[in-house]
Amino acid sequence: MSAAWYPAGSCPRVEGVTTTTTTVPTEAPPRGLTPLGLLTLLLGTALPMIDFFIVNVALPTIEHDLHAAPATLEMVVAGYAVAYAVLLVLGGRLGDGHGRRRLFLWGVAGFGLTSLVCGLAPTAGWLVAARIAQGAASAALLPQVLATIHATTSGERRARAVALYGSVGGVSVVLGQVLGGVLVAADLAGTGWRAVFLVNVPVAVAALVCAVRSVPESRAERPARGDLAGTTLLAATLTALLLPLTEGRAAGWPLWSVLLLCAAPLCGAGFYGVERRAERAGGSPLLPPSLLIAPEVRRGLLLGLPVFIGFAGWMFVSAVTLQQGLGYGALGAGLTLVPMGVAQFAASMLAPRVVRRFGGRAVALAAVVHIAGLATVTATALLGPWPHLSPLALSPGLVLCGLGQGLQLPLYYRILLAAIPARLAGTGSGLAATLQQSCLAVGVATLGSLFLSLVPGLGMREALAVVLAVQAAGLAGLGWLGLRLPAKIM
Repeated sequence: MSAAWYPAGSCPRVEGVTTTTTTVPTEAPPRGLTPLGLLTLLLGTALPMIDFFIVNVALPTIEHDLHAAPATLEMVVAGYAVAYAVLLVLGGRLGDGHGRRRLFLWGVAGFGLTSLVCGLAPTAGWLVAARIAQGAASAALLPQVLATIHATTSGERRARAVALYGSVGGVSVVLGQVLGGVLVAADLAGTGWRAVFLVNVPVAVAALVCAVRSVPESRAERPARGDLAGTTLLAATLTALLLPLTEGRAAGWPLWSVLLLCAAPLCGAGFYGVERRAERAGGSPLLPPSLLIAPEVRRGLLLGLPVFIGFAGWMFVSAVTLQQGLGYGALGAGLTLVPMGVAQFAASMLAPRVVRRFGGRAVALAAVVHIAGLATVTATALLGPWPHLSPLALSPGLVLCGLGQGLQLPLYYRILLAAIPARLAGTGSGLAATLQQSCLAVGVATLGSLFLSLVPGLGMREALAVVLAVQAAGLAGLGWLGLRLPAKIM
């Protein structure tokens, strides 16, 4: 089963970005973000992340209760993930034009409503449809979080807010798995798996009430025109890429998945051509090509590749290893990862200080710590009493992995968003999240498939060692990129 999870200072001008005085929106000065407003935004961020992992834990009971076929179960996961990723950039663009607070409110309300529909779904088909709608709601709310932080904070306040945002991912992974196991096992009032969706409803209502009172509005002063062709082609590109990556492995890579993967680069080329022509003509492209080719933006996006591909592979491989290799239950596997989540949260809180001390080299430091954690986990698996390893034996390596991840995520968002002009804050936030979601699918399809292909011949312990070595190689590349960053990060 595929799994996904999971700037400080003023923004420098992006060299080479084409602007026109008639269509480029300027940012209206918003009021500042209060602590309650930030907490509300982070609560909204956690909702879609926690929901994904809760659902993964509940899939076996969904299969039993709704008599769902394996392909339908895959769509419960893939439908949400694809809709979420495909609409993120559009969600950010709508927030820039129509108000980020407004889109956040609509997204949270939609997430709560679709969660209710999921929890009451009478059939597997209803559940799949509701999950797709839930992914769309998540895509409306999530880009507004970073965009609002970007538009309403500066300096150290922005650095701390981005660090907190980065910490939400790691905490959500652990909380989702633990909470999912608890809710399914508790079978509250006979709700069984339905509780993992229904629990979102009161949380969404609370977030909605707080957001009305505390989240400031921000938007582009002159909204950009719509870009129907660009939106359609971007959706086609991401669907052609992500749908086979999330569904193809479990289905044995049927012909349709291969054809879609072949079509993805063609759709991508068409999207780039349409956007380039629109920008040259003074239009309002969904994703300006001049933004994508700006050196600072490309560098930020490149940093995200090994981080998110490796994280997705790690979460998939660790889940299989803990539950099938070591015999842990779903709840036990989630509790085993608690030290990693705690360490990730702590490291993310220290990220602003680490950046002040080491500058761009903080990326290299995070990579070194993470590699040390992977090496420790590998040594524990190879030298320990397999398959009787205890969670305590695994915790030193997991803590180091959490420390490395806790530094990497805030640094990725900080470096990338610092290169995004304030007028494109929503679009940039959607771009950052789209890369994250796409890499998560790629990570499961590549590292996850590699792991499963190695297990029959090598055994699970040795297959784990090989995959972690591949992930470490990617992190070594991240460290090399970190050494090439400027001494001072905005």
